[in-house]
Amino acid sequence: MRILIIGGTRFVGRHLVEAALGHGHEVTLFNRGKSNPGLFPQVETIVGDREKDLDKLKGRIWDTTVDVVGYVPRLVRLSAQSLEGSVSRYVFVSSISAYADFKKIGMDESYLLAKMPDEPSEENDPETYGPRKAVCEQIVQNIYGERALIIRPGLVVGPHDPTDRFTYWPVRVRRGGEVLAPQKPEAAIQIIDARDLAEFIIKLTEENASGTYNATGPNYELTIGRLLEVCKQVSGGDANFKWANLEFLNQNQVQAWSDMPVWVPDEEETAGFARVDISRAIAAGLRFRPLEETVRDTLEWAKTRPADHEWRAGLTAKREAQLLAALHGE
Repeated sequence: MRILIIGGTRFVGRHLVEAALGHGHEVTLFNRGKSNPGLFPQVETIVGDREKDLDKLKGRIWDTTVDVVGYVPRLVRLSAQSLEGSVSRYVFVSSISAYADFKKIGMDESYLLAKMPDEPSEENDPETYGPRKAVCEQIVQNIYGERALIIRPGLVVGPHDPTDRFTYWPVRVRRGGEVLAPQKPEAAIQIIDARDLAEFIIKLTEENASGTYNATGPNYELTIGRLLEVCKQVSGGDANFKWANLEFLNQNQVQAWSDMPVWVPDEEETAGFARVDISRAIAAGLRFRPLEETVRDTLEWAKTRPADHEWRAGLTAKREAQLLAALHGE
């Protein structure tokens, strides 16, 4: 197959390229050339911005385009319309954040989507991330119909993750000692290794699949306690987990998802966040590598980063020590 990937040099995109090449496909990249330029010297790269350089793609034909970096509806509309006669299928990588809320346990792809506020902003604002993804999905579906494939991942993890939302835990647990942990060991979480997500997307494109798929995992109910124990087992550290209840975390302004990555409170308003129905994707061939492998590979990759890496998620050592002291009543 001839596959055009919009993006393709950061995290999910780079894993998509590797998966496509591994399956013997011909890949073309269209991106601004700012992130990891030269990462795939063997792959044709068309440098451009979808806002002003889509003309560079005219006259070319691809079997599929995969839009990994679509966040602003206006820009997604530009690329979707421009490529309508050039590609047989448009794959849009969305997010489970496109859903209106997470109150329902086991929500499937038919669940209500988020709506944009009355005065939407084009800016890449975290507050409107979910609604913008939902609008982007609708744009692609309106233009491509049965030729549209929408993938809604949950938290994507593994090597080359720039967010640190997962990497924090293996690295922190490897350091050992007392580790502040959120709420309770049995709190549910859902994650998907970027490499498994990439393989699933390529599989679906090979099968000319269409429609929408929730793509997170694994295929059992994973908990934050299980994740931390696997991190300890793989890293060989002596971590001792100190679980802080919601009252303590709230009183000390410890934020879910950022200060305590991967986890959101396991309570009524967010009960469905880590229990999204992925049965459709599993039936379509979504497979999961062992959690141990994801943790091990993430740790190995994390070692390659600079010693002064500025973490984007998780607690600093100083802040964690203060919280642990408070938890012990010191």
